Amino acid sequence: MFILEEEPIREVEKVDTVAAVRNRILALCGEHSITINHLAAVCGLPPSSIKNILYGKSLNPKLLTIKAICDGLDMTLGEFFSTPEFDALEQEIQ
Repeated sequence: MFILEEEPIREVEKVDTVAAVRNRILALCGEHSITINHLAAVCGLPPSSIKNILYGKSLNPKLLTIKAICDGLDMTLGEFFSTPEFDALEQEIQ
């Protein structure tokens, strides 16, 4: 019989939406053990599209770009955005 120890609850660092997208892309690359260039290839995107998000040149990543990333990784948009970091985002319009 295995007893699973619960991990301590960590407070999610507050980030903006673009940073959350960037962090998610990097996390997915790590989970799939792929490079940014390989991600671009499987998604049918130019590497510059992904690098612009990661390096802060794109301050408003397009949903279609995120959808292409999801398609390339065989995941849904819901799975992409289903993380504590996205759940912790505060409303940006006041």
